[in-house]
Amino acid sequence: MDASALFPSGLGWEAVALLAVVALAAGWVDAVVGGGGLLQLPALLLIPGIQPVQALATNKLASICGTATSSVTYYRRVHPDLRTALPMAAAALLGSFGGAILATLLPAAVFKPVIVVALLAVAVFTAARPSLGSETALRFSGRRHYGSAVLIGAVIGCYDGLLGPGTGTFLVIALVSVLGYNFLEASAKAKIVNFATNLGALLLFAPHGAVHWGLGLVLGAANMTGGYIGSRTAIARGTGFVRIAFLVVVGVLIVKLGIDVWTEDVAPLLAR
Repeated sequence: MDASALFPSGLGWEAVALLAVVALAAGWVDAVVGGGGLLQLPALLLIPGIQPVQALATNKLASICGTATSSVTYYRRVHPDLRTALPMAAAALLGSFGGAILATLLPAAVFKPVIVVALLAVAVFTAARPSLGSETALRFSGRRHYGSAVLIGAVIGCYDGLLGPGTGTFLVIALVSVLGYNFLEASAKAKIVNFATNLGALLLFAPHGAVHWGLGLVLGAANMTGGYIGSRTAIARGTGFVRIAFLVVVGVLIVKLGIDVWTEDVAPLLAR
């Protein structure tokens, strides 16, 4: 394998160590409530000379290590219902392929304003209802429950293939608000589904040589550590802690995407 496929050219070990620290923090955040990519991907994009597709692909390799670890940890301690999680994950994997195809046809800027508005609505809705997600009270049963789960997986998987930031967060709020799970159970299922979306994206990126495998595996080890600690923290602290972490991550995601909309859409229009 070409050395350039392992690490970006000129990347020193000091920078790799710093990126590993970021990946550990990202793994913790992702395991608790999703949104770790908000830390990890921007850090990768700061590497001199790296192409955006290489940053995305390497981020997916690191993230799949973390989501695998947190999925196993949650499963052993929370025992999420796989009859819901696995069909949802399969639909999400297929949806991520569709989203990646859609990304080649439509610019991400078309969707970002809609996502910001949706996140604002989610934040207000969650903050205004302190009891939301405190206990599991499933809203559907039988085929309607599983059909809703598969639809959620397909839609959010498509979003992950198209844009990506906050996929785990969207999964958590959908599982809580649409299906009626508490925040802890929602996080457990979200990790399994998020593993599938990461796998779908990685299967697309890998054959095209976009992954820096050495860097991705180093960050993956750090992400695994963060994922293990984060999932144990969420399990120990419970649903209330996860709810607060969820609101914090949603707030950060709103700011991040809001800045993107301003710099990519609004500012160029005002400059004309």
